[in-house]
Order: sequence, then structure tokens, then C-alpha cells
Amino acid sequence: MKQAGIYIEMENNRVKDTSLGMITLAARADVFLYALVLDGVDDSTRQNLAEYGINTIVDMPLADDPQIRRNPAVRAGAIADAARELKLDTIFGLSTAEGKDIIPRVAAMMDVPLVMDCLDVNLEKNIARTSQYSGKVMADIQLTGSVIIFGIRPNAVQPVPAPAQAQTITLTLDTTVPANLSLLSWDDGEDGGRISLAEADIIIAGGRGLKNKENFSLIFECAGKMNAAVGASRVAVDEGWVPYACQVGQTGEKVSPQVYIACGISGSIQHFAGMKTAKMIIAVNKDENAAIMAHCDYHVQGDLFEILPELIKQL
Repeated sequence: MKQAGIYIEMENNRVKDTSLGMITLAARADVFLYALVLDGVDDSTRQNLAEYGINTIVDMPLADDPQIRRNPAVRAGAIADAARELKLDTIFGLSTAEGKDIIPRVAAMMDVPLVMDCLDVNLEKNIARTSQYSGKVMADIQLTGSVIIFGIRPNAVQPVPAPAQAQTITLTLDTTVPANLSLLSWDDGEDGGRISLAEADIIIAGGRGLKNKENFSLIFECAGKMNAAVGASRVAVDEGWVPYACQVGQTGEKVSPQVYIACGISGSIQHFAGMKTAKMIIAVNKDENAAIMAHCDYHVQGDLFEILPELIKQL
């Protein structure tokens, strides 16, 4: 039986739902599942992980010093050491901002193959499915090696409970801070309370049709009513209307929400590459010939400055 380690991301001291979806994906195969936890294991964490099929929870406590706890090289080193100690065949991580900073480091440290932004994985054949060429094609990539690493796109798989009897073990690993990489500061930023774009179930995004930064308040207000994340096209970011963290597309974030609402977005190939895997796409645009109108499940042909205020009112 294969042994897979899943790097568990936490948020507000709880396991992210997207981490649970990653467990569901891994559990499709005949595999023994380890949860690699660097941010502390309490009763709630144990119960949550066991409910979704984890066999063994690996508690790898890091010191409270941010220089250690938040240093990506230290975290990556701890995962690599755990993989060697537990003799893992496979490692899973999320293709989030945190995952993109850590998982490739693990692959480099262990000199093993990696595919990021996977939409699906066949563990029996070590095949990863991911998008290529601005989302125009889907590629199945087969990896070979003693250890295989997959970075999973958040929300690619919805979590499904599969209760297991999980035991907890503790590993004390080397957490020496490397001399060539030190953490200068850690700041959650002014947007720290906002919903993560990559992990949101609902995203409402704005583009050139919003016309200016002030009008983007409609998007933020609507998002607040729907408990949604705010997205944007590259034009809106380049114009300085919203921060880069909001950008969806080939050069921004690739997302897979349950619902994606595009307001005043033409739907270029580059933007579509970042949100085409949304379960439902809704477009609001005055131009019936806009590309987004041909690539959505539902559309409203009309003025967003009339539609959004009414939507906010109804919500």
C-alpha cells in the first residue's frame, strides 16, 4: 500500500476546507494517509482530519518564534524530513500562495518530481491532470520517481467525509533557520480578513466595465452580501483599481469556485484560463458579443451600474 503525506494548511486555528478536499482526492486510491501538521494539533483538528479519512496525524510542532514558524525554508525542510522519516511515496500540498512558496522547495530539497495546479490525480499510475497553454488543453502528466509531489488547485475536489480511526504521532525535526534565508517581517496586510480568492466558493469579479477605482466599491459591497471573494481582470489591476492579489487569470490566480460572477469583463483568453474550471459562470455585460458571453452558463445583457445596485438591494 502506498503512503501519502498531505501538508495541511490551517486558517484561524482550523483546517482549511480546501485541505479536506485534498484528503478526499488522495483517499480515492488504496493509500495510507498521513496528515502533516506544522501549526499545532488540538482535539478539534484531530476530529476534523479523522472525519475525512486520515489514518495518522503527524504533529510537527514548530517554535513560536516567527523566524522559525513562518520561514518557508524551515517549513519545507520539516516536510521533507517527515517524508524521509515516514518513507512516504507521495506528498500533496495546495497550490495556494502558501503552498506555492513551500511545496516546490520540498521538491528541490528532495530532488523529486513535482506538478503544481493539479485538477485531478491518479495515484495508481502517478498521473496528474492540469491545464496547459492558457487553459486551451488539459494535459495528463505521468511522473516517475521514489517520491512524487502534487500541488492541488484549491476547490478542485469538494471534501467528502470518510471517517477513519486516526492516531497521532509527534515528530521532532530539525528546524534550523538557513543562513541564506531569513524572515525580515510578517504582515497579514490590510486585507487579512478577506476571503481567500483561491479558496472561495463564490467570486464576484470586475473588469474594465467598472471604469474606475471608486466604482469597484459596488463589487466589494456585493461580495460582502454574498460572503464572496473579490476578483478582477488584469486591466483593473494594471489601472490600480484593486491590488494584484485580486487578479484572476493566466498571470494571476487560477480559481475553481462553485460560482464565478464576471461583471464588466470581456473574457479574454488569458482571463478565461484562470476561471474556466468554475462550476458555474455568470456574466454581466452590455456587449452581447463579448467573449465571456459565449463561455458562461448564464448571462445578463445590461448595464452593471443598474444591475449590481439592484442585486445588492435584493440581497
